[in-house]
Amino acid sequence: MSDQGKLAGKKALVTGSGTGIGREIALEFGRQGADVVLHYGHSATGAHSAVQEIQGMGRRSIALKANFERADEAVVLARHAMEFLGSVDCLVNNSGITMNKPFLKVTREQYDTLLNVNLRSPFFIAQTIVENMLTRGGGTICNLTSIHGVSGAPEHSVYAATKGAIIAYTRSLGVELAHKGIRVNAIAPGWIHVENHAKAIAGFDLGKAMETARDAVPAGRFGLPLDVAKLAVFLCSEDADFIVGQTIVVDGGTASLMSLMTDFRTESSARFGIGYVAGV
Repeated sequence: MSDQGKLAGKKALVTGSGTGIGREIALEFGRQGADVVLHYGHSATGAHSAVQEIQGMGRRSIALKANFERADEAVVLARHAMEFLGSVDCLVNNSGITMNKPFLKVTREQYDTLLNVNLRSPFFIAQTIVENMLTRGGGTICNLTSIHGVSGAPEHSVYAATKGAIIAYTRSLGVELAHKGIRVNAIAPGWIHVENHAKAIAGFDLGKAMETARDAVPAGRFGLPLDVAKLAVFLCSEDADFIVGQTIVVDGGTASLMSLMTDFRTESSARFGIGYVAGV
């Protein structure tokens, strides 16, 4: 396979890449010329099959397991990734878990689990990788957050707290490291269809989901993992050299839509401005 691509010659670690968005990011990095270390916590089959695909592209790849409830395991993962690749040019902190539960029913154990997996472990992975990046002249970090970090939804207080923290942390770290040659940015996906939806949502029906998305999402569809993967490639490439500390929302316009608007596809019959603006 040709070595041409936006990430040709780069070496990447993509966490949480056994399924869904993370797996597609790892695959797209391979397609764009990068050697890739995949991480998984549970989805060994998906991670190892992605490794085979990436190796089939002529790239180096391996899958490593780590439990992100323990930050020390995350740090070991980072070190093993650097040992395998020689260094890491691109870190994609995708690993994360979600939970919906009424605020008054959240336990301390559940709170700690989400903060450890979504925030603490990725933080210390980045710290470990950055130490190496500084000796090599720079690199890029792409953190995955969520529209839950910029918009409110009931029963997601803990998840939203972690995702909002990632946005703030990305902004601050981006400013701190940019002059040292390390760019840090984040992606906030909206409704991205992944295989876990069928597991988490009772009676999930893909056809009905597509109909709902057509009506509810300004873009007229839900997102796909590749929509996010392409942006991750861009943010880790030289094309994004002047983008620092930003969180880019990928949601088909969902977060841009005012919550009070129920129909954005037809012209409104209301006429605000009558008597004040000519021609209304």
